[in-house]
Amino acid sequence: MSTPPPRPAHDGALRAAPSAPAPTLRGHRSFQAYWLGEMTALAGSSVSAVALPVIAAVELGATPGQVSTLASAVMAPGFLLALPAGVAGDRCSKQRLMATTDLASAVVVAVVPACWAAGALSMPVLYCVALLLGALTVLHQAASIAIVPELVDPDLVPAANARVLASFAVARSAGTYAGSAAVSLLGAARCLLLDSASYLVSAWCASRISTARDARRPAGPRPGMFKAIREGMAYVLRDPLQRPLVLTTAYHACADSIGTTFFAFYLLTQLDYGSAGLGLVLGAVGLGSLAGALIAGRLVQRIGPGTVLLIGFAVYPVCGAPLLLARPGPGWLVVLVAASAVKAVAATAATSTQRSIRQQLCPPHLQSRVQQTAVWLIAGARLLATLAAGALAAVVGVWGALLTSMVLLLGPVALLWVSPIRELRAMPLGAAPLPAHAGRPGEEGEDRVR
Repeated sequence: MSTPPPRPAHDGALRAAPSAPAPTLRGHRSFQAYWLGEMTALAGSSVSAVALPVIAAVELGATPGQVSTLASAVMAPGFLLALPAGVAGDRCSKQRLMATTDLASAVVVAVVPACWAAGALSMPVLYCVALLLGALTVLHQAASIAIVPELVDPDLVPAANARVLASFAVARSAGTYAGSAAVSLLGAARCLLLDSASYLVSAWCASRISTARDARRPAGPRPGMFKAIREGMAYVLRDPLQRPLVLTTAYHACADSIGTTFFAFYLLTQLDYGSAGLGLVLGAVGLGSLAGALIAGRLVQRIGPGTVLLIGFAVYPVCGAPLLLARPGPGWLVVLVAASAVKAVAATAATSTQRSIRQQLCPPHLQSRVQQTAVWLIAGARLLATLAAGALAAVVGVWGALLTSMVLLLGPVALLWVSPIRELRAMPLGAAPLPAHAGRPGEEGEDRVR
């Protein structure tokens, strides 16, 4: 009797043999290439985040209004282009979109040192670079975040997101400190060549990615841009788990932005901690973000994703209370450093968990649109909160605005408590049953093949 032929390798992506070892991220070449490229680009962007304000304020003598306009030029595309970028991410190859936007970003960033060398650098040039770079970043992130479920097995999605967020915390901190040193050694304009080079490395890494699953929409007529956007938004608003996740995150972003608008200002002016104290607090945030990303997966396994989200959103405002009670002096600075670290742990663990839940629940052909619907709501919430923060501070003062932010941040806990998210005891992996939501319309069979 002949021996049956071995099962093809791709078959294990759908149904692993009982004796097969559990999949891990170690040795996963596509994920390693993705991880290295994204981390390199983020480190380079952190260098630019230091260099661009120096170029504007020191070398070009920008006014406060021009500096504010430059910051707005960076942020505006996140709100204006988030939804169309989601459609592009679902219609195009995510790997190709990542590589293309990286190459374009490398060229755009290199314009600044080129104009500086030619003596033609001006604020309008910086505005154009900021707008173009912001738009390319939105397009890139629409693909780079949503591609994770296509790269790894479903049960590795939480670990992959946790590793990405942990690495980003390290890259962001390292890039910021390296950028400060590089500006002193090389000059601000030349530093942007480092960022341009980081995009080239990221583009090369993106070219090495191969996805395990095809997430494109099945063959057939494609809807127009606006209909495609509505399709993604409608899915988010109809789904009993996606809806509370996205709306709670947007609400949290709005409430938090009121406080973050005045966080550094309050530390520097009211508490008189100086740049050294601010650096210590921000450094603690980086370490806390790293720790939160590293422990998120273990917390989810032990107490469940719903509980992790509830605890994370509850701890966040509690750790903001010491800022309202603090007084000048090293003792309170130590308290604020510790509170900021714990706050960052809670925020990053919750961010990693909610992103993994959303990606696990979402049909593959809607990944980018659902992601960018959340990005659009969050960006809009932050923009509105930043505008409202100034008016609020004019009425109740900076301390009152910080207190308002802390009180509002209790809202997400209540929203999650009354939502089905509270019932989640395990990550919803494909065929795994969800509490009271197994029959969501329009999803039968879609999650089974991821």
